[in-house]
Amino acid sequence: MAWNEPGNKGQDPWGKKGGNDKGPPDLDEVFRNLSKRFGGKGNGSGGGISAISLVIVLAIAIVVWGLSGFYTVKEAEKGVALRFGGYIGEVDPGLQWKATFIDEVTPVNVQTVRSIPASGSMLTADENVVLVQLDVQYRVNNAKNYLYSVVNADASLREATDSALRYVIGHNTMDDILTTGRDKIRRDTWDEIERIIESYKLGIVVVDVNFLPARPPEEVKDAFDDAIAAQEDEQRFIREAEAYSRQLEPKVRGTVQRMDQQANAYQQRVTLEAQGKVARFEQLLPEYQMAPDVTRERMYFDTMEQVMSGTSKVLIDSKSSGNLMYLPLDKLMQNSQSQTSVSTKSKPAQPVTSVNSTTNNRSMPLDGRPSRGDRTGRN
Repeated sequence: MAWNEPGNKGQDPWGKKGGNDKGPPDLDEVFRNLSKRFGGKGNGSGGGISAISLVIVLAIAIVVWGLSGFYTVKEAEKGVALRFGGYIGEVDPGLQWKATFIDEVTPVNVQTVRSIPASGSMLTADENVVLVQLDVQYRVNNAKNYLYSVVNADASLREATDSALRYVIGHNTMDDILTTGRDKIRRDTWDEIERIIESYKLGIVVVDVNFLPARPPEEVKDAFDDAIAAQEDEQRFIREAEAYSRQLEPKVRGTVQRMDQQANAYQQRVTLEAQGKVARFEQLLPEYQMAPDVTRERMYFDTMEQVMSGTSKVLIDSKSSGNLMYLPLDKLMQNSQSQTSVSTKSKPAQPVTSVNSTTNNRSMPLDGRPSRGDRTGRN
């Protein structure tokens, strides 16, 4: 039964007898009760707290306040300290202390590499639509600017990345985006992002930009796959041709050098032969001047010797009566040379005897050239 219900004769919560009084509690009584609990003495006019109790309470409060100010900054973090909302500096990693309710420290991770993705359908310079994806990796290099330069540095970087990507894609053709121009687009996007965020002082440095493979719209994907395959084949053929060129080039250089050396050798040989002919002619000229007929005849026989040395020769006795006699001089010479080579292997060399024909009392050596006495007797 409640204390203020009819028939309840108990005391109310405020210490008054009777349950019909619904007035507010007596504040003086409350203070007197508190004073008694802390060891104070109350009187009729009011209560108070003793000086010793107040000192104890203040000491406990100061200890609690001091202990609440200790905090730790992690190794990968930097603390940004504020005093009454004003920036006072950065806090290094380790155990630190701050004045509670006066100073405020916000830790910021400055070593972790963070990532922001960007993607979407974008219009190219040749009025095609391409699906691109980009991943920007960054880290914080200035904790103060990261927290207080803009409202949200991560959101600002995301918007800057999207703007830079759309700008770069809009200034390149679809073929470059899908094939050979990917690295250039990546570098251009990186430069554009840094240019945009420089004026905002976000306290962020871009570590890397990864340009993921772009894709054409699904309606024309097959055609673009064929085009990309053809371009890859083109690059492969170019590399194979370059490899063949590098393989063939040393051989060609060797051939050119060999031909050059042969040409130089031929030039030297022809020059020496010409010089030898000139020297021989200069030696022959005095003899020709002294005996023109003899010299002319000797030159004739020398020339005939050179001409007839490579032909088959047959000696015929045209003045004999009866059967026609002939000597196959080339066969006889070959047999004689073969017999001579065999005999030189088995015994010391012997002087080679020539086969002569007694036709008109003239002797003919094996090479078909008349003897010296026959030369001088011919008119």
